[in-house]
Amino acid sequence: QVDESMLTGEPLPVNKEAGSDPAAALTGGSINGEGRVVMQVGAVGSETVLSTIIRLVEDAQAAKAPIQRMVDQVSAVFVPVVLLIALATLLGWWLTGHPFEVAVINAVAVLVIACPCALGLATPAAIMTGTGVAARFGILIKDAQALELAHKVDIVAFDKTGTLTVGRPKLTALRVLPGMTEEEVLRVAASLQSGSEHPLAHAVVSRA
Repeated sequence: QVDESMLTGEPLPVNKEAGSDPAAALTGGSINGEGRVVMQVGAVGSETVLSTIIRLVEDAQAAKAPIQRMVDQVSAVFVPVVLLIALATLLGWWLTGHPFEVAVINAVAVLVIACPCALGLATPAAIMTGTGVAARFGILIKDAQALELAHKVDIVAFDKTGTLTVGRPKLTALRVLPGMTEEEVLRVAASLQSGSEHPLAHAVVSRA
């Protein structure tokens, strides 16, 4: 039985049996719960599941969001225009009799003021920061467009409770038969479960 909550969010362990069934595959990084496991390695290095997940996050960080593509189009026109204006400023000051140093200073001033650095750097920096922070909280963003549109989300629906829990079952209610007390039942159950590594056994022992 293997704890795969790291990948699936499901708190209960998954039974694994030898065979070619895809469900029988063991994933590196999951937790062996009950004993010795003999396995055959089917993927190493960049072929593993974790490497694939890391690659997805890196692709999202490198991808261009729609707003960034628009910024690139604007910059493609904006930068040459700014360079031409700076050159015109340089020639204008120099040809009107001013020292060359003054002309250069004024041309550089035009470049510094009109340079679209913030325009070209803010969007990719925001994408890298956003995907990085999300990854630390267990949220994987597969493309930059999803991150850009995330601010419009009003409702998030989860398809299973395992993604919202801590991944550890907890005994919340106990119903005993007539003639027995809750403490007595818990003592017997915990003594039976104390030698097990199963999450449900841990829940009973913790309650006791």
